[in-house]
Amino acid sequence: MTDNIENLILEHLRAIRAEMGSTKDDLREIKSRVTTLEAGQATIIQQIGHLTGMAAEQHVRYDRLLERIERLERRLDIV
Repeated sequence: MTDNIENLILEHLRAIRAEMGSTKDDLREIKSRVTTLEAGQATIIQQIGHLTGMAAEQHVRYDRLLERIERLERRLDIV
């Protein structure tokens, strides 16, 4: 009877160990995928910063053009 109980316990422990190995593999894959997502997010944030900088540069150019047009209008007495 004791042998049967020991064998049953060992069987359960082996099954638990096999499940833990599978869980470890799954966790490793999830960590890898999260790392990939984080890298993608960092790239997107970097691109948004770049686009924001380009938009600010365009606003500065637009403001300069308006100043030049206003100066020309004053010189030509168009205003």
